[in-house]
Amino acid sequence: APLGIEMFVLDDGWFGHRNDDNSSLGDWFVNRNKLPGGLADISKRTHDKGMRFGLWFEPENISADSDLYRAHPDWVLGVPDRGRTLSRNEYVLDFSQPDVVDNIFEQMTAVLDKVPIDYIKWDMNRNLTEVYSLHSDSAHEGETSHRFILGVYDLMERLTKRYPQILFEGCSGGGGRFDAGLMYYMPQSWPSDNNDPIERLKIHYGTSLVYPISAITAHVGTSPDELLGWSTSMKMRGAVAMSGTLGYELDAAQLSDADKQAVKRQVAFYKQHRELVQYGTFYRLESPFESNTVAWMFVSPDQKEALLFTFVILGAVQPEPHITKLAGLDPQQTYVETDTNKMYGGDELMQLGRYTTPVQTSDFTAQVHYFKAKD
Repeated sequence: APLGIEMFVLDDGWFGHRNDDNSSLGDWFVNRNKLPGGLADISKRTHDKGMRFGLWFEPENISADSDLYRAHPDWVLGVPDRGRTLSRNEYVLDFSQPDVVDNIFEQMTAVLDKVPIDYIKWDMNRNLTEVYSLHSDSAHEGETSHRFILGVYDLMERLTKRYPQILFEGCSGGGGRFDAGLMYYMPQSWPSDNNDPIERLKIHYGTSLVYPISAITAHVGTSPDELLGWSTSMKMRGAVAMSGTLGYELDAAQLSDADKQAVKRQVAFYKQHRELVQYGTFYRLESPFESNTVAWMFVSPDQKEALLFTFVILGAVQPEPHITKLAGLDPQQTYVETDTNKMYGGDELMQLGRYTTPVQTSDFTAQVHYFKAKD
């Protein structure tokens, strides 16, 4: 809350007796050993700080070490008398069967009816294999995969109608199920577990060709990156994440004082401009697939405001001058670049462009510029 962050999300591990990913999927009750005060206590503490509270679920999968599996081993997708494929230490529930969907619905509502929840991250961390239902006859067995997703949609339909105040976010080991069907129920999705900001330039650029920016969840992660090991500045990570639905996926208590101040500034800046980012017109100016310099921008519907994001992936000792031509502005309008107080004509920025060569020669640099129409 002191950083201005609006919501705290409790991730995997709050349920059953789960201490690693070998157990408890399917047992959606609170782990009292970890949380003696239950979810209600955490929810209250979070709300008392003026923040919202979110919770992680993976409703479609099940652990072999779970009460639900021990009671209903036949509720798992699999071919009789053949081994089932274990992936991420979990199996897939047979959502083609209404009884299975009903059970998960009842477990989830038992939690959500009692605890004030503002957000749910709905995860799905494996592929479907051995798509065979033990409760379907041979004439309809070929329909199992289709009936499975109908069961998923049925659960989503019931939950979103019952809890219209909850924001649901989709996730599937990253962006494995970032599609229009999911977006009918969940207005935003996690596009990839690859959270490195350099890789995210391509991910955001490509995803935005099909989906609106407001649907793309983007988080500032740790540095060095956990997957690639690249070290990037908080400014770089923040600029990439602000080009979507901003969040932070890190231990804020471990941040340096300088990074905490940077986060505070980023959050304040994003709050000031988030309607422009989420609902303005998005222009892809320079592609990360083709250039060392990447650029995109957002323009308000009335063309009175614009945000320009520029990124330089690799630095150079003597970088060549680089000009980025902007788009979507009013050619007759004069704009003030608020961080420098420089004035430009809309036609000038679109036809002649603006220098984007970084002052520093280091790798992975970012600049964000806000343009406002001069009265």
